[in-house]
Amino acid sequence: MSEAPPLPTKGGEPRKPASQRIPGIALPFVGDRAKKMLDIVEKFVEEECIPSDLVWQAQLGTGDERWDGHPSILEDLKKKAKSLGIWNMFLPKNHYSNLSEYDPTNSAGAFTNLEYGLMCELLGRARTASEACNCAAPDTGNMEVIARYGTADQKKKWLTPLLAGQIRSGFLMTEPDKASSDGSNISLNIRKEGNELVLNGSKWWSSGAGDDRCKIYIVMGRDNDADDSVDRYKRQSMVLVPSDAKGLTVHRMLSVYGYDDAPHGHGHITFKDVRVPASNILLGHGRGNEIMQGRLGPGRIHHAMRSIGAAEVALEWMIARLNDERKVPFGKPLREHGVLIDWVARSRLEIDAAKLVVLNASVKIDQGDAKGALVEIAESKILTPNMALTVIDRAVQAHGAMGVCQDTPLASMWAHLRTLRIADGPDEVHLNQLGRRENRARAQECIDRIQMQKQKAAELMKQYGVQEKQLGGSKVAGFAAQSYLQSKL
Repeated sequence: MSEAPPLPTKGGEPRKPASQRIPGIALPFVGDRAKKMLDIVEKFVEEECIPSDLVWQAQLGTGDERWDGHPSILEDLKKKAKSLGIWNMFLPKNHYSNLSEYDPTNSAGAFTNLEYGLMCELLGRARTASEACNCAAPDTGNMEVIARYGTADQKKKWLTPLLAGQIRSGFLMTEPDKASSDGSNISLNIRKEGNELVLNGSKWWSSGAGDDRCKIYIVMGRDNDADDSVDRYKRQSMVLVPSDAKGLTVHRMLSVYGYDDAPHGHGHITFKDVRVPASNILLGHGRGNEIMQGRLGPGRIHHAMRSIGAAEVALEWMIARLNDERKVPFGKPLREHGVLIDWVARSRLEIDAAKLVVLNASVKIDQGDAKGALVEIAESKILTPNMALTVIDRAVQAHGAMGVCQDTPLASMWAHLRTLRIADGPDEVHLNQLGRRENRARAQECIDRIQMQKQKAAELMKQYGVQEKQLGGSKVAGFAAQSYLQSKL
């Protein structure tokens, strides 16, 4: 990657620390400890992680060797993060405040969803930041699942090393031959034989499967004895499956617009009579969709806030490009071309608006749980990736040909953020559910309100004698008002 263009030396002021940039509407919900931590995270990301991203890429190497690569700089970043206390920040304290028995770092359960969301925005600015703080997907969601639904034995065996950063994990839900956006379609077969569960089927987009540190999968499948008479959303279960289980085959790694995400990877995996102890079931048979919704809710907030961080980076690159004195098309610098300044303004508006939507969802989760914040989570899930993609695309366009190559982070950012319009439920599913819920909840209310307003308007028209005494335009206006109200019924 080439160096960023030089920044202007006049007219700018030092940026305030993260704790002083918290939106005013969210400020009452952020504690002093979280404010202090925000500044520590920001300094770590800006001064350690972003400069380390290029070193990480270089250390990873080229070709197939990347799948066995564990860049030492990332391990050094992890040590620094632990020493700074910015480790396992993702487990919200209203749900996970008592994990000391399983957490060797004693760091989990310290912050609310809102507080961690603000930290997620900062982590989203660097490739290495989330993993350096043990806050990377899919591990975060998997740790939440085991912490919330796992037995004591499951926590001791898998949650403890995950919280310590000693191993990584995968989440296997999506299937190549099913419309997996509907969880009731998941069909990998789970059959109980004595004290064992036998798994047969296929999964793909198994994120994390390429990493040899990935030691445990959470696998969603359909219970063999759950026939069509069972509620369609109570047919699936989740099972803990060690990644070295006999009969499990990783066939290939899938790429995202040409990026294969080595060594993390997105695997295509088959299960052929894979056997695990029956005690590896999570929560109970038929509870898979229930667990999935509990897992994906907070995860969608994490993705959304990281997307906002990426959008902020893209805006910074755009502004730097506009002020690169070497770029003078048609006789004037880029910053004097009105359309580009318009892009900057629109990007600022859209980022700030999206952030408020996501923070609102975070507060709603903190005040109850993810189930009570379905509408707000859906709004965040739909709005934020689309916003970030728009901002990044503007930054790409501002850079011209440079924007689509490896000399800036923009192309890679766009490719990976594009997946968020599909991952954790495609936009269309969330839009459909959001629209149906809004219509169902408000249909009669809207009809009744407009009917009341129409009736009141008719009474006022009669009271003031508008129809009898007013002529011309006023009478027409009165008729138009009534027609409008009638059209709403």
